[in-house]
Amino acid sequence: MTLTTWPGRKSIFKVNIGVLLFIFLGIFLPSCRKDIKLTKKDETYLKSADKSGISLKRQPNIILIVGDDVGYEIPSFLGGQSYETPTLDFMARNGMQFRQAYCHPDGYPSRLAMQTGKYNFRNYTRWGILPPEEKTIGNMFEDAGYKTCFVGKWQCDGGDERIRLAGYQNYRVFVPFNKNSQKVGRYKDPILYENADYLPSSETNGKFSEDLMFNYLSDFIDSNTTKPFFAVYSHNLVARPWVPSPDDADYANWNPLHDPRYDVDHEDMKYFPGMVKYMDKIIGQIIKKVKSEGLAENTIILYTADNATKREITSVFKGKTVSGGKLKTTREGTSIAFVAYCPGTILPGQINTDLVDFTDFLPSLADMAGIPRPTNYGTLDGVSFYDNLININGENRDWVFCHWFGDDQPLIRFVNNKTYKLYDSTNGNKFFNIQKDLYELSPIPDTELTLHEKGIKTQFEQVFLEMHK
Repeated sequence: MTLTTWPGRKSIFKVNIGVLLFIFLGIFLPSCRKDIKLTKKDETYLKSADKSGISLKRQPNIILIVGDDVGYEIPSFLGGQSYETPTLDFMARNGMQFRQAYCHPDGYPSRLAMQTGKYNFRNYTRWGILPPEEKTIGNMFEDAGYKTCFVGKWQCDGGDERIRLAGYQNYRVFVPFNKNSQKVGRYKDPILYENADYLPSSETNGKFSEDLMFNYLSDFIDSNTTKPFFAVYSHNLVARPWVPSPDDADYANWNPLHDPRYDVDHEDMKYFPGMVKYMDKIIGQIIKKVKSEGLAENTIILYTADNATKREITSVFKGKTVSGGKLKTTREGTSIAFVAYCPGTILPGQINTDLVDFTDFLPSLADMAGIPRPTNYGTLDGVSFYDNLININGENRDWVFCHWFGDDQPLIRFVNNKTYKLYDSTNGNKFFNIQKDLYELSPIPDTELTLHEKGIKTQFEQVFLEMHK
């Protein structure tokens, strides 16, 4: 039997399933963490795979889910102990999780890199602006004949004109313009924008934004059961303000003030665990929806987050109390959860440790869909991780890079691999062993570098020289 891609790909990979399973079961699974255990259904699938083969009937649907301020310490499958994330745990057990996935220290820079496949020095002008000349993953899919949809937090300015210019034919979004507050109208009685207008209060009063956004995505899926679609579900959860979700007893009597001071005068961190649980519930509803339409084995669902948790939130992670890492440039602030799920295509229970960053989504999604990577978008920085998903040899990163600044944040540039990290000269040219020195407390002096470390540092310095317009 063979593992094949769907019709229409430029390259058709054929892999002997027996060999694949031997490699997977005999080599990879023993290296998996003990907290990832295959279910009986998973084991049955693996035993039968050499008989049935693994294939997609047509170009896949792809749903990219992005959490807001969801740090590495939140999902229980990674070691989080303070929250309930059964859906994310299910995706990890039954798909592939990436343990070396990197974001930017703050949300919009990450989102810009994800949408455009470019590092921020190429196209970041100021917070919340998607330059009009920039093409996105939405454009890529629209040009390839996909139906496209964006649901949730937009934050790229421009309203209807910019959303459609970015290739999204259907949308229901929060923060359609840069002038909109991220705190006002975020959850209960939400302020949502669709077809160049805001939803009337008669449709939003008493409602929760995530429910209305899921309903829109559900209708979009209903309308595209026979043709391939690409959808981004960009959660409002779990960012501030911290308020009750509909499953919380306080929700019914909660009065959203719709006041700019909302985040400081009218929230409580006690609601945060319930918000995490509700985010996970919505992801579960997306998976169930795809399954109910008979699309589960032809729909790739990806989950990640834009950046780490707010620092005010403390959680228990692998037995230790930790604070959120948002805005930090250490791994606390740049490592995020990333899981991929598609039964029958992505083998269950896999842990991948190859480097991934947010510029990688554009080429990877192109490869998943079997569509050409764009050649007219300017310089693209991403490396595809598609080969990892189907267990074939392919491209791998040697390093990830970050060029990050905000309206009140000075420029910080750094490059790292799994073991070492270097900041550029404007940030002290500091070089760390981030495996031994997770919190980057002890930079290694040049006089103490080994020959191997000198070579790595020289390689990283060359990256800085190349990462300029």
